[in-house]
Amino acid sequence: MAGLVAAARARQLGKPVRLLEKGDRPGGSMLLSSGVVWRYRSLELFREQCPAGDPALQTLVQERLDDALDWLEGLGAPVLTRDSGNPLTAGRRFDTHGLTEALVRAGVEPELRAGPPPEDDVLVLATGGFQGDRTLVEEHIHPAGRLPLRANPWSAGDGLRLGRGRGAALVGPLDEFYGRAMPAVEAIAPERFVGAAQLYGRFARVVDLEGKPLDLEPSWSELDLVQAIARRPEGRAWYVLEEAALAERVRDRTVAEMVAVAEELGAPIVPPEELGLEGAVAVQVEAWITHTIGGLAIDGQARVLDGAAEPVPGLYAAGVDAGGLAGGGYASGLAAALVLGLVAAERA
Repeated sequence: MAGLVAAARARQLGKPVRLLEKGDRPGGSMLLSSGVVWRYRSLELFREQCPAGDPALQTLVQERLDDALDWLEGLGAPVLTRDSGNPLTAGRRFDTHGLTEALVRAGVEPELRAGPPPEDDVLVLATGGFQGDRTLVEEHIHPAGRLPLRANPWSAGDGLRLGRGRGAALVGPLDEFYGRAMPAVEAIAPERFVGAAQLYGRFARVVDLEGKPLDLEPSWSELDLVQAIARRPEGRAWYVLEEAALAERVRDRTVAEMVAVAEELGAPIVPPEELGLEGAVAVQVEAWITHTIGGLAIDGQARVLDGAAEPVPGLYAAGVDAGGLAGGGYASGLAAALVLGLVAAERA
């Protein structure tokens, strides 16, 4: 999304632009998402939820997002709802296919399956993080390197490597990531990534595969729980549910409906007695990664910074190629893509 936004904004400003897409289609992981682009209700709440994030970048997103959402609508991006579905946040949900098409129309046709960019051009890095590269995941996030990918397969650290090659600094937390607890199966079709998520950890007793409990009170996003599961044996855990929990609702689905999806996909589902526990049902889940959180250091103009906090000439970063926004918590990756894509194009 960040690359599409930057290209569309640059074209609006009358500038020539090329859009180099590593994959075989535009839209990246945004196309596979729920399409909700959101911010916290206040900057104070953003700081509370993501205390390790850069206050200047968080302020930038808070102050520019609402106008940026209007900008997307002005391009013809179809809005599905004008509510994020969460009392802590405000935003809009877009049809991701229509959003992709609107941004391509406003910008330029992407050059699909493109190789690395020329070295002498002004460049906005928008490669979507490094979750698709096992070596980088092993180095920064998980020693075993095994986190199934809940994202497009092309976001594999190209932006991070290119930036580092030009002297860019990194900003953490590099070991944090955004992901979801998914049914513990070998593969899930990308078009089912949203619907297959098991978003009821707060209603469950959670134990790892060795039967050891994960003693934490999950946050509203359950991101902390997903990261904790990722660090347990095999990156898997059991969600043990009482009968009453099956009737709980998370947005527009009941827990029972989410369990039914896990069963349909073939996840291990057993009576809790088999685990030596009490309850109605136990579902085995696995931590899957959607995008990284740490990345290249940038300033409030989306300029990539070196180790002395000076701008690297001609280099910008947007979306989750840029680190520093959501440390210690959870923030909208699509909001970062939208706002930083606009800022990068305008400054460049």
